[in-house]
Amino acid sequence: MMQRRMFEHVDVDLGYNDLSAKTTEQGRRYVTPEGNKYPSVTTVVSILTEHHIREWRNRVGEEEANRISRHASARGTKVHDVLERYLKNDEDYLDKCNPVVVSNVNSVVPVLNEHIGKVYAQEFALYSDHLGLAGRVDCIAEWDGRLAVIDFKTAKKHKKKEWIENYFIQESAYAIMWEERTGVPIVDLVTVIAVDYDEPQVFIEHRDNWAPKLIETINEYKQRKG
Repeated sequence: MMQRRMFEHVDVDLGYNDLSAKTTEQGRRYVTPEGNKYPSVTTVVSILTEHHIREWRNRVGEEEANRISRHASARGTKVHDVLERYLKNDEDYLDKCNPVVVSNVNSVVPVLNEHIGKVYAQEFALYSDHLGLAGRVDCIAEWDGRLAVIDFKTAKKHKKKEWIENYFIQESAYAIMWEERTGVPIVDLVTVIAVDYDEPQVFIEHRDNWAPKLIETINEYKQRKG
């Protein structure tokens, strides 16, 4: 039996409980408490991979691409949900999980046990008037004693850093949103990737190395989409 940890949770009052959102032809939009409608950071950052995804879909065909995408999305969502339950100290966090998900989660749990301290937010909607963006962050927690944006991903094989720069750009947005909403700065961006039947990957980046690219991406999105 894998050793369990009990995580301490910190209540953070941001002045709102959640943000309403809906998916439009232009992507996902969130409505802030002030009534502003901001695109999701996922929608904005997705322009960085549009070309590669289009090429891949053309190469494998629409039907196969849709099948692979559905499978990857479902698996990623399940692993994310289970890790969220684990951090919430749910005793039955592995209930009704298939073997791949169990393997993914079990590979990541020792990493979480070793590095994560107090947990401040999970799956919480954030927004920034400065950036004109909103989104739902996976986790805000202490990582080796420092507050960090923590993002959970899944992969069939190990990824090179240059393949996943869009992850770091998106995480830098969440760090800026958190500081704007709370006044507490976050500079550490942690990406934890559960790899099928292999050791997980952990990438730790500094917010300020990716914030300029975030601003460039926002400006490019506005030029493309209006």
